[in-house]
Amino acid sequence: MSSVPQGSLLGPVLFNAFVGDVDSGIEGTLSKFAHDTKQSGAVNMLDGRDTIQRDMARPKMWAGVNLIKFNKAMWTVGLRAPSASVCVAGYGQSGGNEILQLLPPPSLQVKETQGLCPERDFKVECGGFSNRPVYSLKYVPDTSESCSVCLGGQPTGKPKLLLDNLNPRLFPELTVTSGPPDSSLQVWQVSAEDSDVIKSVGAISTENATGQPWAKIATISARAPWVLHGSRLDSVQITEVESRKNVYMAASRNSEELSGLAFLDCNTLLLCCAKGQLCLADVRQPQSPLEAASVPSAPCGERWCMGVGRGPQGSDSISRPVARLSSGGHLTLTDLRKTSESLASAKCRVPSSSSGAEFLCVSWAPVLESCLAVSGFDGTVHVYDAQSWDSSGGEAEPVFVHKGHAFGGWDGSGGPPLVTAHTWHPQKPRTLLSAASDGSLHVWDWVQSCGNCG
Repeated sequence: MSSVPQGSLLGPVLFNAFVGDVDSGIEGTLSKFAHDTKQSGAVNMLDGRDTIQRDMARPKMWAGVNLIKFNKAMWTVGLRAPSASVCVAGYGQSGGNEILQLLPPPSLQVKETQGLCPERDFKVECGGFSNRPVYSLKYVPDTSESCSVCLGGQPTGKPKLLLDNLNPRLFPELTVTSGPPDSSLQVWQVSAEDSDVIKSVGAISTENATGQPWAKIATISARAPWVLHGSRLDSVQITEVESRKNVYMAASRNSEELSGLAFLDCNTLLLCCAKGQLCLADVRQPQSPLEAASVPSAPCGERWCMGVGRGPQGSDSISRPVARLSSGGHLTLTDLRKTSESLASAKCRVPSSSSGAEFLCVSWAPVLESCLAVSGFDGTVHVYDAQSWDSSGGEAEPVFVHKGHAFGGWDGSGGPPLVTAHTWHPQKPRTLLSAASDGSLHVWDWVQSCGNCG
């Protein structure tokens, strides 16, 4: 339930009377709030999974009897460590998309040797609304102690995940978001010391933004907090967050649509086109033309995304591994020193993407060498060990498959849940967060009986 009017005297009394029996027969925990009713439970056996599935069906039956509908928020998510706050936002097309900053369960923040934590639920820290969908959200590093405003925002919808570092909230933080109907960015103030409201404070506009695909974004704290953004190869630019000054514009006549971009360091950019081409750019040489290297032996008609890993300790930024994932389930690993060649390739054991590749996601484990995760095909997240892959492109067997979202029932569109985002915990090697189109947000660990990950 959401969008309940706030601030009246009679409202809370009527609300309690109306929803008092919504948890009737539920074996788990149902936290009832006018703004955010959540269901939770711990699962470590198949019987526990079945119990949660039964619990999820009961509120639906209650809603049918009382002639109401639950508003399922589907989220974009950002996780920050070490205090690990999580920012979620919707991407619904009708407006009124919720943006929330959540405090995760204490079990996500403590060391494994500190025992069990009794609290297993996320807690709302602050929130707001966006009148447009949010398809991408990025925290801006090193802004909580230096800035008085914050960038951000994401529409309600299917979840996505991001990772950043958390600083003490002495001042509001910056978050940048993007989403349809154009390529402009939204500016938000998040987590001010004296407020629990996430507030829109402006926008970053781009030339000819109307009619363009939504912008992909990346952030870094270089000479100043920067945001890298663009929807096509010829529209890539860097904007200084505080002053909104443009500090870099890519020189390209190629209008290929982008699927992702990243800072390798404060001077080096990596861009990935929807057709899979990779392009390196140097911020210090803005007039140098961008040259895109295609995926070797790439199947025609597939859309691609990329994930950038960490390089060996002490290595330069160009040594970071890059994985590209296609809507057909093809994975290609690339050495950026030779972008025209493939180090290794494999075919994931996944169904064809039913989402039009909108939510494809591939990410490297930040701690475990050669391990990566993929999602966006269905209600599962697959973990792979790429250490033994070669250039043959054969089918790869996942070392673990998280199926929790697949058992969550139907999403708001009447279809099975689709994982819309996932991310690795930055410090716990085998812990991931994932979100799905039914509004579910999962924190889970994976295990492997054999192999080299770990």
